[in-house]
Amino acid sequence: MTKLSTADLATETVELLPSRDTMVLNVLSANIAGVVAANTAAALNVGTALSAATAVAGQSINVVQL
Repeated sequence: MTKLSTADLATETVELLPSRDTMVLNVLSANIAGVVAANTAAALNVGTALSAATAVAGQSINVVQL
């Protein structure tokens, strides 16, 4: 990662976001998103005397956008 110099920072600009009224969902266009994620984990310990293997994992991600 490169460092940002003061001169680089001085060249940056900003602009205001539109008001919420402007960003209201238009009837003719819509964003629809459905995201489902699942993670699994497994542990296997074969051929090793007096040892244990443990694996625990769980994750849930749900996204609904209209």
